[in-house]
Amino acid sequence: MRVSSRLNRRTLSLALVLAAILAVFVWVAIRSGPLAPVPVTVGTAEERTVAPALFGIGTVEARYSHKVGPTGPGRVSAVYVDVGDQTRPGQVLATIEPIDLDQRIVAAGEGVSRAAALEQSAASQVADAAARLELARADARRSEELLRSGWTTRAAVDQRRQALAAAHAGLSSAKANQRAAEQERKRSSADRAALIEQRSNLRLTSPRSGLVVKRLAEPGTTVVAGQAVIETADPTQIWVNTRFDQTRSAGIARGLPAQVRFRSSADRLVNGTVLRVEPVADPVTEEVLAKIGFAAGPVTPALGELAEVTLSLPARGTGLAIPNAALHRFHGVLGVWAVHRWKIRFVPVRVGPPDAQGWVQVLAGLKQGDRFVVHSARTLDAGTRVKVVERLP
Repeated sequence: MRVSSRLNRRTLSLALVLAAILAVFVWVAIRSGPLAPVPVTVGTAEERTVAPALFGIGTVEARYSHKVGPTGPGRVSAVYVDVGDQTRPGQVLATIEPIDLDQRIVAAGEGVSRAAALEQSAASQVADAAARLELARADARRSEELLRSGWTTRAAVDQRRQALAAAHAGLSSAKANQRAAEQERKRSSADRAALIEQRSNLRLTSPRSGLVVKRLAEPGTTVVAGQAVIETADPTQIWVNTRFDQTRSAGIARGLPAQVRFRSSADRLVNGTVLRVEPVADPVTEEVLAKIGFAAGPVTPALGELAEVTLSLPARGTGLAIPNAALHRFHGVLGVWAVHRWKIRFVPVRVGPPDAQGWVQVLAGLKQGDRFVVHSARTLDAGTRVKVVERLP
């Protein structure tokens, strides 16, 4: 009997200990474990004036760049500049050795001489035909007079008339040959002039002052017509080619103020202006391109350097606004997690572009006074229990 009583007391004590451990486990799971409410900070939708801003990433580019190359094939014989050198207008950058251009110029000159000789021969033929025409005209006139006086026959007169017509045809033929010879001489002269111009273009000169940014061919390299040998750019005329998201690009226009932050000087903002909005957007990245000009400072950014650009759009009227950090995408829908006591629910919203302070205007989905989650300790889901705190650790 005593043994049974002791066993019952021991079983009861063990059950009490297990129940206590289970209670502690449940309490810990509910208070700080996976079943605990998620700490969140909340905000309230309020009336606010929002000055929208657009953010984009761009690269520094030269407004004016020139790829200098020959207009005909040849072999690079010398390059007189290197990357980083300053150039002046008309400065010789490189020379090209012609392949057969000199021989073609000589042949074209011989063609011009031959055409000139043919033109001179045609001119002599015209003079001879003109003299024959005058003689035939005089013979025909005398024959007409003799016929009226009865000293010749009608057949003789017809022969003189036929000779006169042949003389006219001969003169016309000689003049046509002269015109053809003249055109041939002009064509040969134009061909020779074009070859000489092409020969002069083998001395590659700088079209304007600039900076050598690329050296695309070395001496001994054979290049074709139009192939660039040297690329220059004007370092004093640069802008930032910036990309903006198409979904938020409404309102971008020429003349809008911008702030540019270069990677090489991240602690300094440079004021700029939208110089041009490209009429063709990038269909692959779904971005709009804009050129941002800026005032040259004491340190000029390197071409190709990345820059962060912020555009200031015209301020909208006072309206309902929330922090941009409160926006989330849930199953592909943009919205906020609305808070009601300790429960949350996802509310889809439609918003405008954000401003530089991180506020965004709500166009639909919320009303003034609605509470929503701004920050949370972990990712939220439908049905998640939350606990409102002043701020997250």
